[in-house]
Amino acid sequence: MPKIDIARVPKRQGTGYPAPFDAPCAERIRQRLGDAGGLRDFGVNLMQLPPGNWSSQRHWHSDEDEFVHVLEGELTLIEDDGETVLRAGDCAAFPKNAGNGHHMINRSERVAVYLEVGSRSPADVITCSDVDMISPSSDGRFLHKDGTPYTSA
Repeated sequence: MPKIDIARVPKRQGTGYPAPFDAPCAERIRQRLGDAGGLRDFGVNLMQLPPGNWSSQRHWHSDEDEFVHVLEGELTLIEDDGETVLRAGDCAAFPKNAGNGHHMINRSERVAVYLEVGSRSPADVITCSDVDMISPSSDGRFLHKDGTPYTSA
């Protein structure tokens, strides 16, 4: 049956970022709905972002389109051109290779819920705009922008 039982989809808290880049996103919760439905060409994540948390480090994708749709609450979208408040019903799109670093911060007093959709290109490289970090989607490692890997302490 194609219906996805969201209550049964595993919840992953935080990110895989190396310290200290993981701290601003520590309470973020992701449910991989696309994986739960067996999708392979694009991903769909149900995201919960508590007050004060970031969706991610500010980043852009080389070879992956990205789309977000706010379902509940309020988020502040931060990108190269400034800040935009997104409320329930609002959405934003980020074309691949645009170089527009973006992320969202929950500056409100309640949890925000949104859908995150991406094209899952194995050729994609995620580049963080404000910190020395990239991540190739082919292996998910986190590297310095010169290509050297982050090592755990």
